[in-house]
Amino acid sequence: MQRICVIGGSRYFGKLLVERLRAANHQVTVINRGSAPPPAGVEHLVVDRDDEAALSAVVGDRAFDVVVDQVCYTPVQAAVAARVFAGRTRRYVMTSTIEVYDPATAALPAVPPGTAVPEESVDPGGWRVAMDLPWHDDAYREAHYAEGKRQAEAVLARAGGFAFAAVRGAHVLGGGAREFTGRLAHYAGRVVRGEDIAVHAGALPTVFIHYEELADVLAWAALADFTGPVNACSDGPLDVHGLVGIVSAQAGREAVRRTVPAGGEASPFSFDRHYAMSNARAKALGFPFSRTTDWLPGAVAETLALSAAPTN
Repeated sequence: MQRICVIGGSRYFGKLLVERLRAANHQVTVINRGSAPPPAGVEHLVVDRDDEAALSAVVGDRAFDVVVDQVCYTPVQAAVAARVFAGRTRRYVMTSTIEVYDPATAALPAVPPGTAVPEESVDPGGWRVAMDLPWHDDAYREAHYAEGKRQAEAVLARAGGFAFAAVRGAHVLGGGAREFTGRLAHYAGRVVRGEDIAVHAGALPTVFIHYEELADVLAWAALADFTGPVNACSDGPLDVHGLVGIVSAQAGREAVRRTVPAGGEASPFSFDRHYAMSNARAKALGFPFSRTTDWLPGAVAETLALSAAPTN
């Protein structure tokens, strides 16, 4: 049994992670702002993680084997967490994202299309951190999501006081109503209604992961002993046309596509730039990934069924 603290963990794959850890008989503590209660048997600490004094006070003299941080978006948040949890945990796992590799958001090493992007393309150990940017501004943080994640990783990687790992999750799908981003529903709805789907000419592939699988990766990472970043994605990159084809097959309707120029605004997951991740490191460390095409048709069917359900 491990003593595991999850920061966030109130929805989607974070909530599932908490449920999985508790079902495995770990001693779980959840820290969040109290938007939703955790499962029975899970300790709940209600606090704003941005308030360092309050966070330190509510954690008190507790010690953890692992902290899994689901909601770290900026270097300022990472620095607060590093100070609070230094000496209170031996391992810190941050949930990061494929977006750290997006070449539209930073000057990154060029990776040829068709080559899966490895973790070393973004090295948190050497990434520049700028704490004086307006990270507390919601609009700024949203507009600089990828850079916030890169800098947060960098702060935690250099913090010392605990072993650090980052799980860089692919685009997460599945879960029906729990899939709060609405990106799969976007495609399902447009196909069913016969509305056009905006795609780039020569759209490039990306990678996906089912929300249950990402919860499994995070639980695995919490109990492992590797350090540094690992990419988490199902096998089998897919471009927007492949995704739309699966939606069309499940809906029993042909999709209508509209081509937009490079740099133009397109539907989610239509990319005119390459940053599809490699999961080779996580595989070598022992995590067995599914194939995207094994679970995506079921996730689409679930979304279609939800959209067809009566609303009253």
